[in-house]
Amino acid sequence: MKFVIVGFGRVGMRTARTLRDEGHEVVVIERDRERVNRARDEGFTVIEGDGSDERVLDRAGLEDTDAIAGLTSDINTNFSACVVGEAHGCRTVLRVNEDFSGDLYEKYTDDVDEVIYPERLGAAGAKTALLGGDFNVIADITKELSVASVEIPEGSPVIGTRVIEVELPGKARIYAHGRKDEMMSIPLPQTVIEAGDAVAVMANPESIPEIRATLRGEQAAL
Repeated sequence: MKFVIVGFGRVGMRTARTLRDEGHEVVVIERDRERVNRARDEGFTVIEGDGSDERVLDRAGLEDTDAIAGLTSDINTNFSACVVGEAHGCRTVLRVNEDFSGDLYEKYTDDVDEVIYPERLGAAGAKTALLGGDFNVIADITKELSVASVEIPEGSPVIGTRVIEVELPGKARIYAHGRKDEMMSIPLPQTVIEAGDAVAVMANPESIPEIRATLRGEQAAL
């Protein structure tokens, strides 16, 4: 898959590295000369310029790009990049800050596929949003431990259960939870799972198919 990353700061850099390490094609857009040089030194294809400028974005080849992420610290730049990407049929990921208000949420997020709060989930969350899907391994911590996210569908057997009471295969545990269109956070003891919620799970990689089936109420693949 091909991804365009707008911004090569802390989050953009780690996201780009993760995607490249997994074999994806990554194009970086950055206007800061020092960061441009850093990205090129790491072997990335880099477009130097303003990520909110359609002419700069076009140079990245959006016509064959699967997803674009605006990961700068400037929400207007990020949103502009997403708007242009959406017009080219790309999946769009918008980075916002921790103090993002409800009014701004409604203003910006109707026109993008995913909103991420990198202060909470960092590059792993950005990668997950770019790839999409209802269940994603978002970080491999060790060979024996991975972090994954899942969206809870209608009909799941865990709906109506408190997050802390959900029993999962392989001693896996849920460490974060979020309502639909909201960021994930550590769940309170009284938090009950609803359809459309998202949860993040820490588990042995071999247990992930069974965990997915358990949370979604499906039969695990043999």
